Amino acid sequence: MKILHKYVLKEHLGPLLFSLSTLTSLLLLNYIAKRLIDLVGKGLPWDVLLKFFGLSIPFTVALTLPMAVMVSTLYAFSRLAAESEITALRASGISLRSILTPVLLAAFGVTLLMIVFNDQIMPSTNHTLAKLQDDIARTKPTFALREQVINEIQPGRLYLRTNHIEEQSNKMREVTIYDLSDPSTRRTIYADSGNLAIAPNQTDLLMTLYNGSMQDVPTSNSEQLQRLFFDENMIAVKGVTNQYKQDSGSKIKGYRELTICETQAIYINRLEDEFARAQTRFVKNLAIARETGVELPEKILKRDTVPHSKFSLGGAYCAFVEMIGLKSWGIPDSIPPEENEWMTGLGRGPYGGLNLPTDMYPYDPDLPDVHQLGLPDSILYNPLYADSVQRLREAQRPKVDAVMLESDRMVMADRTVELARNQVEIHKKFALAAACFVFCLLGAPIALKFPRGGIGMTIGVSLIIFALYYVGLIAGSSLAIAGKVPAWAAMWAANFLFTVIAIYLLTRMRAESSSARGGGMAEYIDNLKLKWQNRKARKGQS
Repeated sequence: MKILHKYVLKEHLGPLLFSLSTLTSLLLLNYIAKRLIDLVGKGLPWDVLLKFFGLSIPFTVALTLPMAVMVSTLYAFSRLAAESEITALRASGISLRSILTPVLLAAFGVTLLMIVFNDQIMPSTNHTLAKLQDDIARTKPTFALREQVINEIQPGRLYLRTNHIEEQSNKMREVTIYDLSDPSTRRTIYADSGNLAIAPNQTDLLMTLYNGSMQDVPTSNSEQLQRLFFDENMIAVKGVTNQYKQDSGSKIKGYRELTICETQAIYINRLEDEFARAQTRFVKNLAIARETGVELPEKILKRDTVPHSKFSLGGAYCAFVEMIGLKSWGIPDSIPPEENEWMTGLGRGPYGGLNLPTDMYPYDPDLPDVHQLGLPDSILYNPLYADSVQRLREAQRPKVDAVMLESDRMVMADRTVELARNQVEIHKKFALAAACFVFCLLGAPIALKFPRGGIGMTIGVSLIIFALYYVGLIAGSSLAIAGKVPAWAAMWAANFLFTVIAIYLLTRMRAESSSARGGGMAEYIDNLKLKWQNRKARKGQS
């Protein structure tokens, strides 16, 4: 590596680490502040809290690293230009391309690392964090009591309802307790107010009730009632766990807890097959309905029946991963078949028929299984009756109506939404990684055009670009899930737009923009004002 390349990269390293740590800390604190109510007052050990904070970092870094690349690029090139180092290098015969090349190569390397990070590390930590949050939610359940609903204190034994709970003091108002612990008696306790407290053993719950009554009704005689009034009554509920316990059970992974290949194999491939089957039935039944004159609603006739494209970015990525032998990257060996799924090509449906030859009764999903006809085996297994049995099956073919078509249309609509949701998650992983390279490509010409912008220009431009980019991601995700635009277009639109702007700015760069005697943001705004005034003056003269 040349000395110049090392020097330029070194100028970026410090701002990159500083901005990454700062931005990550800010977003992490914001996330933790939202989750603080789920953590405080539960007596969690320090290692659990540290684990929660540590697992919250990866998905935050996925958002902040592209920001940090932009900040470091703007700051480094702005400083090099402001101190005339760019001018000196170009005067020495070093082209701007030679200065930008090592930075762009480094940004491309960061992009590749981020693809691996978003595909492997982030889903794993998200899944572990989700399980940890479930474990924390089960800790100290009494702090999760809700107002004006029946809360389960002990499963099948004790229930509590209160109209108001003061979170700071744990005071309750208008309390009703349903005690089912004694099978021979149904006890209901009413109180005007009460207090909640944890016993010193940290496992029992103490409830102190004021100004109320206790009603007992025997289960053997519902007409008998015993009522006891009290000014103060204390109830101890044993075994209400107040300590954190880790659940070793498995948890179903969500959208953001799967690797790219897991999403492709478990969801996208299956959803595409289900959509294709429903689409085939829909097109076939729609043609039959039109031939037979079935009256159909307008929304059914407007249904798009264009097949989905089989190519996907996730499929290409997983094929490449499998080709280079990285089976450990979440590529399932096999997908278990769905229950009650028709086994095509075997001459049978979900009702059996394994011993019947396929050439006698060929498989047709629209025809009833031969065993549903109620005929004896002497007829079903006799080739002489094969044609008669087949005609009987065809005669019992279900009639096509609007309900059947609407069912298939709803299946296609549901699978389309789920496909878009999963495809958005895959494209988002790649788009966020590619943003590191795009922001570097965009930041360099902006910094060189305004060399005297300083830290103010760096922060201002970065905030504007970040806001536009992430608003574009959020809006694109909503549009893709709603079916307005394809998932790839929604997730890559911001990257494409900023890449076009970056290429345009690079082609417009001039040697004068690297001079320390000009190029400030204020000067640029003054030039725009001057051009506008001259334009108005020319229009006035004409």
